[in-house]
Amino acid sequence: MNAGFLGIGHYAPEKVLTNKDLEKMVDTSDEWIRTRTGIEERRIAADDMDTSDLAFRAAEEALKDADMKAEELDMILVATVTPDTPFPSVAAMLQHRLGANKVAAMDLSAACAGFMYGVITAKQFIETNAYKNVLVVGVEKLSKITDWTDRNTCVLFGDGAGAAVIGPVSDDKGILSFELGADGSGGPHLYQTPEDTLFMNGREVFKFAVRQMPESSVNVVKKIGLSEQDVDYLVPHQANIRIMEAARQRLGIPEEKMSTQVKRYGNTSSASIPIALSEDVKAGKIKENDLVVLVGFGGGLTWGAVALRWGK
Repeated sequence: MNAGFLGIGHYAPEKVLTNKDLEKMVDTSDEWIRTRTGIEERRIAADDMDTSDLAFRAAEEALKDADMKAEELDMILVATVTPDTPFPSVAAMLQHRLGANKVAAMDLSAACAGFMYGVITAKQFIETNAYKNVLVVGVEKLSKITDWTDRNTCVLFGDGAGAAVIGPVSDDKGILSFELGADGSGGPHLYQTPEDTLFMNGREVFKFAVRQMPESSVNVVKKIGLSEQDVDYLVPHQANIRIMEAARQRLGIPEEKMSTQVKRYGNTSSASIPIALSEDVKAGKIKENDLVVLVGFGGGLTWGAVALRWGK
């Protein structure tokens, strides 16, 4: 029995912050941001909307897509580094709000690789027959830890949520291989400061990402005895178009077979992969039986990837 995606959904706040808007806030330009990151705009949540609110909207859509009620869930996993509060967890808040029958619920913290950690954790519970249906949410309200005077970081990040219902699928479908990893020595390159703002050493994170993301993408494909040419679609963490391009070129797939939602949403950390996946599935870019690679990297430093055959 394989674990796979039964439903997918996402939610992005209504407020759009464009590069032109940022030109009025810090010393930057639309051209500089676009050419170096690929980002054109990002979404920013209202002050009265917190992380759990974003998660709830995405979870509702994923459940609807899976044609499933919250009472049918066995577990809720939420990947986030911007919880409403340190505790209770966003997952527990979400469980109560969905009416999910006191099922197990916990948060995971792996920064931008969080959704990958969540999906792979769900896979273990499902394939050992411990649980049947697991809701995995990647969600961030990064605007509340962004230093809006720091032009090196404030141009990158946005708010949003993506969710997936993971459950049993046919033996030839679902998650076929995975890779998880961490290198704690890289922690000082990307972290939340004592002042509760986000710090990033862009040069070091870039060097790590352009090496690790392509390597992990290739590794999960080789684990199932296939080659890079067999990949039908790539959904990388939507952090920076140059990093994403490095992974695409390593796999040798054409531009139209890689998700590029970064231009619309910016870097939404753990939400970026499920948002991109949801958008691309709904747009028909990912089809039944496609071999799809999901790959992310983030603070920790952490990384994770899966190769999956799309479908139930």
